[in-house]
Amino acid sequence: MKILRAEIVVCGASLGGTIAAYSAAKSGKSVILLEQTDWIGGQLTSQAVPPDEHRWIESQGCTRSYRQYRNKIRNYYRNLEGFSEKLKNQRAFCPADSEVSYISHPPKLALQTLQEMLRPFVESGLLKTVLNAALVRCTVSGNAISNVVYLINGEEITVFGQIYIDGTDTGELIEKSGTDYNVGAESKSQTGEEDAAEIACLQDMQPATYTACLENRLSGDYTIPKPEMYDEFCKLKMPYDKYLVYSMYGPDSSTGRAKRFGMFLGEKDGNEELFPLFKYRRIVCAENFTDGSQPYDVTLVNWPQNDFFLGNMFLCDDALYNHWLAQQFTLGFVYWLQTEAPRAEGKKGYRHFRLATEYLGTENGLSKSPYIRESRRIKAQFTVTEIEVCKRGKGKFADSVGVGSYPVDLHITTQTHKFFYKPTYRFTIPLGAMIPVRTENLLPACKNIGTTHLTNGCYRLHPVEWNVGEVAGLLAAFCLGEKVSLSEVRNNPAVFAKFCSVLEENGVQRYWH
Repeated sequence: MKILRAEIVVCGASLGGTIAAYSAAKSGKSVILLEQTDWIGGQLTSQAVPPDEHRWIESQGCTRSYRQYRNKIRNYYRNLEGFSEKLKNQRAFCPADSEVSYISHPPKLALQTLQEMLRPFVESGLLKTVLNAALVRCTVSGNAISNVVYLINGEEITVFGQIYIDGTDTGELIEKSGTDYNVGAESKSQTGEEDAAEIACLQDMQPATYTACLENRLSGDYTIPKPEMYDEFCKLKMPYDKYLVYSMYGPDSSTGRAKRFGMFLGEKDGNEELFPLFKYRRIVCAENFTDGSQPYDVTLVNWPQNDFFLGNMFLCDDALYNHWLAQQFTLGFVYWLQTEAPRAEGKKGYRHFRLATEYLGTENGLSKSPYIRESRRIKAQFTVTEIEVCKRGKGKFADSVGVGSYPVDLHITTQTHKFFYKPTYRFTIPLGAMIPVRTENLLPACKNIGTTHLTNGCYRLHPVEWNVGEVAGLLAAFCLGEKVSLSEVRNNPAVFAKFCSVLEENGVQRYWH
């Protein structure tokens, strides 16, 4: 049996998992990063979700390394021949002029940038990255993980470490290690949250989404073959309103009812300007390439209409089938856009929308992995509830290890079909939410920290996940270097103060200014 060893083992190269490996290796520890797909980076890459950021991001509200990543993306375009000189000369600009992100860019560029960040540690031998590796099982001794077993090229490999970090988007290591966790929607009696469900439901969680990539070719016919489940999906109505799912309608966060979208900027419903879906998650804006090297706009279809709310991806017997069904669901929506979608000029269908397979590294033009909005969540020493993020001052934790800002944003859930949106105050990330109540050598690195079904909705986006992953790597390295336990860092004031110095040295912002 083949064996691999490192001081820190990161299971899953989600965005948080990737950055956990980066920060641990940067701290001088040996690290093994294992990933099921052939791309590191999770949300930014294999899931094809451009950075969703808060309005203060240009000045504060993220770690130094995240800011460096943003600068690398902009510098790529500044050094790109044929890109708009006007934008190059601006301090801050969005390369794709999207609606949802200040630095929207293609997933392959995100992958390239993350790989460049890891490269020095790979070349030095501190970091070993293993792709196409499936987690099979985990051996536990007492309250500690002893090893994990991966299937790699048809061979089982046993991986030994001292501290293990769960960087999977579904909390796979948490489950396989027997670590106590929560999943789905808790009840009011369990969390004390005023907007929690009356009755808990493990299967009720946010939908996952397979993203599609579309290029607006302006003319021609690029219609895909009719997907297998298309006729059935066309009959589906929105759980919260009378409109069909495949339509130009989606949920309005302020009302919970349906609202009409447009496809392009400038479209109106009477006097009302419609939100332009194609610009929403655009990753290429043709007019920003003055040399004509990019003649067509390109967008990522992660829109309300292709949220897969018919089942979940990891907590049911039909999980694998649901992955296929979710892919069909998105392809069906693409086909509907090409053939049936109403156009402003009175026609139907955008047959000139091309499914752009080259941007996502797949043959079908869909993301390698679904965007997982909700994971298994550790039972932590402290659990963040709605009270902490929705009441002024409550979200400022004494053991803060980072900051974030995003509303409690629940897309249509998979069982009760609940849709929920609630503004939050700017919050912090408590270290207690990253320490399991029982497992002694495991850390979460992404959407698997100690939140509830509701608060996961505001802790799940890119800057926070990056922050969580970075702290997980720094904390693992600190514990090994200082020979202290994870719990001791949080519960011993002197040790915690020392760790805070490490966070400060590494540019982790602990509180809002």
